[in-house]
Amino acid sequence: MAYKIDPDACVNCGVCESDCPSGAISEQDDKRVIDASACVDCGTCEGSCPAGAISQA
Repeated sequence: MAYKIDPDACVNCGVCESDCPSGAISEQDDKRVIDASACVDCGTCEGSCPAGAISQA
């Protein structure tokens, strides 16, 4: 199951995007979003998010 980013908790730092090995994270409307079809469920983004905004969907 893909991961998701809570838009209210996201501080748009970009750490998750740079850490994502599959390139599934991008910026939209000043927040980061995860493309569920590109996410490989590795969990790297969840571990790297300093705001704790990422969890499994």
